[in-house]
Amino acid sequence: MPQILVIEDEAAIRRVLTKILSEESDAYNVDEAEDGLIGIEKIKKEDYDLVLCDIKMPKMDGVEVLEAIKKIKPEIPVVMISGHGDLDTAVNTMRLGAFDYISKPPDLNRLLNTVRNALDRKELVVENKLLKKKVSKNYEMVGESEAISQIKDMIDKVSQTDARVLITGPNGTGKELVAHWLHQKSERSKGPMIEVNCAAIPSELIESELFGHVKGAFTSANKDRAGKFEAANGGTIFLDEIGDMSLSAQAKVLRALQESRIQRVGSDKDIKVNVRVVAATNKDLSKEIEEGKFREDLYHRLAVILIKVPALNDRREDIPLLIEYFSSKIANEQGISKKSFSTKAIKLLQEYDWTGNIRELRNVVERLIILGGAEVSEEDVKMFASK
Repeated sequence: MPQILVIEDEAAIRRVLTKILSEESDAYNVDEAEDGLIGIEKIKKEDYDLVLCDIKMPKMDGVEVLEAIKKIKPEIPVVMISGHGDLDTAVNTMRLGAFDYISKPPDLNRLLNTVRNALDRKELVVENKLLKKKVSKNYEMVGESEAISQIKDMIDKVSQTDARVLITGPNGTGKELVAHWLHQKSERSKGPMIEVNCAAIPSELIESELFGHVKGAFTSANKDRAGKFEAANGGTIFLDEIGDMSLSAQAKVLRALQESRIQRVGSDKDIKVNVRVVAATNKDLSKEIEEGKFREDLYHRLAVILIKVPALNDRREDIPLLIEYFSSKIANEQGISKKSFSTKAIKLLQEYDWTGNIRELRNVVERLIILGGAEVSEEDVKMFASK
């Protein structure tokens, strides 16, 4: 049932609007507020699908109310109610995010059409948000430990910004998962997510890989080629194992972050890029900086937000959930029946020394599902999970 709030200081107009909407549809649940301050308090407490708001009101005018709503609950469509002398202001509110405006006295057909269109728009916004949540589950970190809960909360906050993020943690802990989740939950999710494994690219080729090159820049450069930064334009670039990047490439990355511009190898032409940078490393960058292997200025540019992913041994309470998750996923991938794990088998796996972290746990679970009995037992774990 659509929830509609009418914010209007003139009682007569407030009653008319409420009567029109209530008679239009029994499904409309119409609430009222006599000024902007009361309206904002109601919006904080209730989930409205539409707000009709007068422009000229005491205590808090309609423009201030609109700006407040866009900060509190930006998904709510707001239709402004304007008197004859407020038309210019009403038009300006469209630039501030108002859905539309109607003039006093309200034309019945225009009012109802605007309300229907605004409610349809709200429904689409909600559907898109739900779809984005479903998509992001592909990259969700499994676990309810305090460390993982903190990471999830941080991702929810940071993903709504373009702040650069540095993800640290041992190999196999899921740093790549965090990067993907950040991208999927961000406004850039419609854009590309480009991954670069800095450790896997030879140092002499890393600059070309990141920034591209022009024909003739080096021996094998037979044609112009765009780099990863250009490919990620409008989206996110994930620089994995950035601690292995050469100092010369680090200098160019620093310039790209400072100026939002890159140059292809062999060219002096600037190319503007709009890219969010997320980086990850398993190294202690403070130590790398002391040894002159990593630029301190680049570190501070990258580590606006720092996310530390814990080793699996530090979040053993999540192991039963991870076993359940991997069991379902592997059974689906292999086209076999899902197997359960006995209580003793799970306890033994929780006590295991996971030097390879989550990556190692997944491999062990897959091995046990394929080689173990109908129910994976403690004996199966002892036999097939040994290093």
